[in-house]
Amino acid sequence: MEQFTLNTPPKPVPDTPIADADGRPAKLSDFRGRLTLVNFWATWCAPCVRELPSLERLQAAFDEKEFRVVAINEDRGGAAVAKPFLAKLGLTRLALYIDTRLALAQALGLRGMPTSYLIDRSGRVVGALTGPAEWDAPEAKALIGYYLKRKQ
Repeated sequence: MEQFTLNTPPKPVPDTPIADADGRPAKLSDFRGRLTLVNFWATWCAPCVRELPSLERLQAAFDEKEFRVVAINEDRGGAAVAKPFLAKLGLTRLALYIDTRLALAQALGLRGMPTSYLIDRSGRVVGALTGPAEWDAPEAKALIGYYLKRKQ
């Protein structure tokens, strides 16, 4: 978690539209009220693929009502590519969303993948990590635990 960079002060989350895995419109503000880890990934991104299982294990370690890992796919083929890919890997806990036009990625200033943004319950981006991480490591769980204990 050494690469995790805090936003001081936290930045409001952009209200840029994305789609859920079934094509329904969504926004990151839909997750307001729970801590959210947004991870940008693609099937062609080897570091992303290596990181996904640790995100799955991180989600399994916390209550989905309080914390949610949102996996935002950037493949041109969208859900038609991403859904079977996650299924092949046996990843069932990640909330899959699609950003095929890269609008949310641009709004957040994405510079590369994988990149993860931690969004507090108030809908503010509190920090980010560019590059792969072991999200189920004790340090990552401690980071999530810290923000879950905060009352904001």
